[in-house]
Amino acid sequence: MKVLVADDDPVSVFYLQDVLAEWGYEVVVATDGLAAEAILRQEDGPLLAVLDWMMPGRDGIDVCHNIRQAGMARYVYMIMLTSRTETEFIVAAMNAGADDYIAKPFIAEEMRVRVRAGRRIVDLEHELRRQATRDALTGIFNRGAILDLLQKDMARQARASNCLSLIFADLDHFKRINDSYGHLAGDEVLREATRRMASTLRNYDAFGRYGGEELLAVLPDCDPEHALFVAERMRSVMADTSVPTAYGVIAVTVSIGIASVNAANAMDMTELLHRADSALYAAKMQGRNCVIAAPWPGTEKQAPDDGIPER
Repeated sequence: MKVLVADDDPVSVFYLQDVLAEWGYEVVVATDGLAAEAILRQEDGPLLAVLDWMMPGRDGIDVCHNIRQAGMARYVYMIMLTSRTETEFIVAAMNAGADDYIAKPFIAEEMRVRVRAGRRIVDLEHELRRQATRDALTGIFNRGAILDLLQKDMARQARASNCLSLIFADLDHFKRINDSYGHLAGDEVLREATRRMASTLRNYDAFGRYGGEELLAVLPDCDPEHALFVAERMRSVMADTSVPTAYGVIAVTVSIGIASVNAANAMDMTELLHRADSALYAAKMQGRNCVIAAPWPGTEKQAPDDGIPER
């Protein structure tokens, strides 16, 4: 875990670097408050910070206050380092958003236990956040989280010239699996299906459970041609090998719809989802176990409605 050490005293910085590295932490250093705040605001910035109260540019109190007011998605545990131990100074630090304080000169072992306590809080917060965004059965993103990620990726895509693609997948005849083998077997199938399909994605793609047996994959910087390639791999990893469960070996296929968007064909999230869902519907109508890509806006041909097929 990374720890920010923000202090303009080189002797103090050197000592903190030495002991924190010895305890297994990666140390990032800032010598003024402005640099410290900039580092903490970074998307992959440290989750633990030891801040000196008095620093040039911006003092530790202001750094704490600004980080708390920024409404960052991740929690940063901040320890104030100060020679002032009067009650009013401690209260001011806590009111500004500091989690703890250590008086100078500090004892190394005291710093160690304070940092360790901070790490426990950070780890707990991370686990609670993970549970809030993950589907309990499959471990992939839940509906709210995957839609939030899609919205953010679409906002980023709108400011760039790259393409974003959405894969909407649905396990075929899933109700029959539950009816024939039982819901526990269906749970095993769904877990294995998400594991296999997730393995075909890049590490910066997002994969989530939209509802029931419906799954969404968000592929930033991905054009329709590559999205079709990925979707076909997702289809084949299911169709090529049956799923062994405690209740029998079950053959499982998946139908997939794809929709893509770029700056020239701007649309909102609801429209993109609708286009991917319509392509999925077309895949179901075509016989299932296939991939259909939605055409670019304005090039569609109206197809007759022959009724909604069984999922």
